[in-house]
Amino acid sequence: MSRLRLGVIGLGMAAAPHARSLLDLADRVEVVAAYSPTRARREAFAKNYGLPTCEDPAAIFDNRSIDAILLLTPPNTHLALVQRAAAGGKHILLEKPLETSLEHAEALVAAADAAGVKLGVVLQHRFRPTSAALAELVRGGRLGMLVSASVRLNNWRPQSYYDQPGRGTRERDGGGVLLTQAIHTLDLLISVAGMPSEVTAYAVTSPVHRMETEDLVAGAMRFDNGAIGSVTATTSAYPGHPDAIDIIGTKGMARLEGTKLSGAFHDGSEFHLEDEGAGGGTGADPMAFSHQHHRAVLTDFLDAIETEHQPRVRGHEALKVHRLIDALLRAADTGSSQRVVPLA
Repeated sequence: MSRLRLGVIGLGMAAAPHARSLLDLADRVEVVAAYSPTRARREAFAKNYGLPTCEDPAAIFDNRSIDAILLLTPPNTHLALVQRAAAGGKHILLEKPLETSLEHAEALVAAADAAGVKLGVVLQHRFRPTSAALAELVRGGRLGMLVSASVRLNNWRPQSYYDQPGRGTRERDGGGVLLTQAIHTLDLLISVAGMPSEVTAYAVTSPVHRMETEDLVAGAMRFDNGAIGSVTATTSAYPGHPDAIDIIGTKGMARLEGTKLSGAFHDGSEFHLEDEGAGGGTGADPMAFSHQHHRAVLTDFLDAIETEHQPRVRGHEALKVHRLIDALLRAADTGSSQRVVPLA
């Protein structure tokens, strides 16, 4: 089988785990060219990974031999770039979030749909073995009926992180801790427990940081079956701690915290699993983690193209967490509970 020919757009901080994944999967994918508008980034990428670069994105978008594009650019560029790639018939693997607003995210997904191209989204927590095991505990009925589902994200980012141009702004990033950090854990929660139907929240900028958007959120969720849960997320928790998901059911409780999943059940049995590749990234260095789950995302994307199936986290699936984040921020802005709009 011939290798898939791929172009990379965006060579900033997020490029490292993707580049290592591309090298690991060199027998399945060929990087034709990688682009950044910054010469220094192009040179560093070529030096570090031995992959070819180009000085003009047209060399990727207009190259008919390129099958797919990996987009790693800031969120506010995603819609226009996805539209351009889709118009050229190229499949797209997109770094989260979809875009800076729910409206733009929906337009982005619609553009890929209209062009008939695959759109995969990099929400790599879905690909952790512990995440799959947690989902099976819920789907398999080990926990019984859902009683509560909660998320806790206690990250640390120093002020220097937000001093970078555009970081944590509405214009470039679309938001703060929810859309940039907590999106991974929230996405995993709703993939396991389902989408809440109603939320309420507070979202503030704490005295720890000077930034435009929120670095501290506290919220509550209600699900259709009457279950409730909480959302707490921050980047002001020095020095950074593992994120956690708690699922409580009528037959037991499961906790996914950092690398470890544990379950305890009313019948006296227990469940334990650890994933060493899941740690890191909660402190001052947001890229301090293994690339193995990014490799799993890329593998799934390649499989989807080869087998004509959809990626595990396709555009429509990623829209769910965007709708939840939008509802939490609207609740914080209005001071009133908000319905979470389901996908049509």
